[in-house]
This record gives sequence, C-alpha cells and structure tokens, in this order.
Amino acid sequence: MQDYFEAFINGFLGTAQWTWKSVLFEVPWYTNYFWGLILISLLVWGLEIIFPWRKDQSIFRKDFWLDGFYMFFNFFIFAIVISGVYKMLELLLGTIGVTANSVAIIDFSNWPIWSQLLIFFIILDFVQWFTHVLLHKFPFLWRFHQVHHSVKEMGFAAHLRYHWMENIFYKPLKTFGVMILGGFEPEQAYIVHFAAIAIGHLNHANIKLTYGPLKYLLNNPVMHLYHHSYILPKGKFGVNFGISLSLWDYLFGTNYIPESSGKIELGYPGDQAFPKSFWGQLVYGFKKTKP
Repeated sequence: MQDYFEAFINGFLGTAQWTWKSVLFEVPWYTNYFWGLILISLLVWGLEIIFPWRKDQSIFRKDFWLDGFYMFFNFFIFAIVISGVYKMLELLLGTIGVTANSVAIIDFSNWPIWSQLLIFFIILDFVQWFTHVLLHKFPFLWRFHQVHHSVKEMGFAAHLRYHWMENIFYKPLKTFGVMILGGFEPEQAYIVHFAAIAIGHLNHANIKLTYGPLKYLLNNPVMHLYHHSYILPKGKFGVNFGISLSLWDYLFGTNYIPESSGKIELGYPGDQAFPKSFWGQLVYGFKKTKP
C-alpha cells in the first residue's frame, strides 16, 4: 500500500512542478504546453477576429470566459489532480504483468521518426474518434459529454470545454493505443500534441475553413459545426465525430454537411435545463436526468 501512496504523491507533485516550471519558462520550449496553449489560442482567436464566419457573433461570445477557464482546468489543473491516480494504475498493471511489451503488436521504435509520428497521430486520433462515438451512443456517457455540447455559440475555446470525466474515459484508451504500438511515444511526439491542439482550436473557431479536397482527410470548422447542431438527421445519435481527421467519418458513414452557412442552432434538446455555472457543470452527469 505504501508503494501506491508514494506513486500517487510522486505523480501529483511531478505534474504540479512541471506545470509551474512551464509557467516560468524553465522547461524546453517544445514541451511547454502552458504557453504553447496560450500562443495557439491567441493566434486562432486573432483569425476569428479578422476573418469571422458568423459576423454577427461577438468577439467575446456567449460563455467565452467560461470556456477559457475550461481550457486551463482540463489541460492543467485536472491533469495535476488525476496524475497521481494514473501513476497508481501503472504500478498496479505492472504488478499483474500488464506491460507495454506484453501487449505490443508493433514495435516501431526503429522506424524513421516521420513514420513514428504519423502512426502515433493516426492511432491516437482513431482511438479518440471511437471514444467520441461511445460518448454519444451510450446515455451514461452522453450525460457527461453534454457539457461540451451545451455550447450555444462556437469559438476556439469551446475545444477544451468538456466534463472532467471525459479525461477518465479517453486517457486509458489512448494509453492502451500507445502500448499496442510498443508502449512509448516518439521522441518528437510534442509535434503531434501541438498539432492536435491547433486543429482542435480551428475546428471550433468562428472561421470558415474546408481545406478543399483535404476535407475528406482533415476535420474542419464547417464539418464540426454540424457535430454541434441542435437538430440531427433522423435516426442519428450524432454525426461528424472526427477529432483531427475527418477520414473516419467518411469511412464509417457518419459524415454529414448539408450546407455551410454557419447559421444553425447549436446544443441539444433539453439543454435549457443545463447548469450555467462551472460548479454546476462540474458535478453534472452523475445524477440521471430526464430525457
């Protein structure tokens, strides 16, 4: 038991110290996700201001500050809190013999770095796409995901507005995906992580981008806006589940873009009863709600 307690403390303190060092610019720039997130956010917000898709939408749109807080809460504060738990789980899995080598089906450590990054990116994106589908399909998971879909005006900061329980769902599956590929991240994995932040911000931004023929490969703001549509096609529990790649939606038939005006109602039926405060949303999902 003492080993698990020490793992928890070490994980918690290690993540907290790294985050604080990031704030003070005491970590390598390419691992500084604190200031990297701020820089990417300012750049995408600037594009929203200069090239607004929905011109009647305010620069400081509805819930702008709430979503801004969510960015730092989910990316840093919650990560610090939960990091100790993940260290305990790693120790437990190692104790019962579940290691990266025991489940790996591909060892790509000797591949060229560009191919490592590409495979890493594709695997993680598919795992997130699959998890995203589950969040919509099953009522228990959907109650937590409603936090993200309570956005009524879309902007870059909505990217990281989600219930903290989603980290609990995503993290183990993403970790398992990495374990299957040899159990490690490529040395330059920061490129993938920063690219995912930028793509996610753009997909939620008030900018009209479709990328031409690349729309069948890359997710984009027009496609993702319809993921947040209040009205879904009849018989669908969701559409356009892509995170960074739209490829999976086109492959599995979950793509849907009827038009591109950008003037659609966002949310979901019943969202008028959704808590407006962060603290109300923090505990939302644990109590079953009426459909």
